[in-house]
Amino acid sequence: MPLKLRPLDVASEPAWDAFVDAMPSGTFFHRAAWRRLIAEEFGHLTFYTYAERDGAIVGVLPLVQVRTLLFGNTLISSPFCVYGGPLAADAETADALAEYAASLLPGTGASAVEFRDRDPVVSDWTERPDLYVTFRKGIVADNEANMKAIPRKQRAMVRKGIQNGLSSIVEQDSRRLHRIYAESVRNLGTPVFSARWFASLMHTFRDCADIVTVLNGEMPVASVMNFYFRDEVLPYYGGGTSVARQVAGNDLMYWEVMRRAADRGYRLFDFGRSKLGTGAYSFKHNWGFEPAKLPYRYLLAPGAHIPDHNPLNPKYALFIAAWKRLPLPVANAIGPHLVRGLG
Repeated sequence: MPLKLRPLDVASEPAWDAFVDAMPSGTFFHRAAWRRLIAEEFGHLTFYTYAERDGAIVGVLPLVQVRTLLFGNTLISSPFCVYGGPLAADAETADALAEYAASLLPGTGASAVEFRDRDPVVSDWTERPDLYVTFRKGIVADNEANMKAIPRKQRAMVRKGIQNGLSSIVEQDSRRLHRIYAESVRNLGTPVFSARWFASLMHTFRDCADIVTVLNGEMPVASVMNFYFRDEVLPYYGGGTSVARQVAGNDLMYWEVMRRAADRGYRLFDFGRSKLGTGAYSFKHNWGFEPAKLPYRYLLAPGAHIPDHNPLNPKYALFIAAWKRLPLPVANAIGPHLVRGLG
């Protein structure tokens, strides 16, 4: 039967998600709800497209045009997500989805198409495997075994948090998380997402997301939003206060996410992506997780270069230094307008 490409609509979302669930390379970030979330929060044009053969979905492409004056114009699969790229049941479908994305370059004026694949794909597109890695590791039902699997120095930090009397709670309200996260990313020189974005994520994914918050007495010191997909847990947006660093709050937080997920039957802990050579990379590696390079690939318009909107880019050094000095209310007011272009 001939292959047909169709735009995703609300009626097709259940079939889209069923296909994602069935594909070994499918991820939480391929879910259909991201289309509406990104369009409503950031105002970007979406080109979510699925391939159909004989009435059945055989491929999906979650694609968004991220266009701002400051950060240019790129077609990304998927922005604001660590994984993405097309999913296809066969090579013909994969080629058709890639060709469709390429066909959008002239009409949108985009400089590049970026596919955030998690797994290697045979392609003649340009790759940049030297920037991001992901950290994924199995966990078991026995939390004592999970604790012993953590290298000695990092395990000592987790136990320090326990000895300091820290506790954790699970919640759905993202307001405390956002306050902690906003302070954390300001201190790193990074614009913050809006509180509305966090609330929308928790509402949309209320059946497969939660927030683990660490308390020092009654004071919240660290918090993280977690997504659950198949047998995986993915801590995503997280941060800690200055007090958290003193009492090992961040260390205990990730242990509590792991412990609670293992108790619920999840068997893979996905620490998400980090940039090579950063503190986040070292922190995750210290947990005994081995990095795997993310094979993001790009199709470039004539004369264009691979987009490089990351804090390691030297041209952002002065901006980052200045952002760290901003009063928190000012950073919180400006940040959401900037972060929409970073994708």
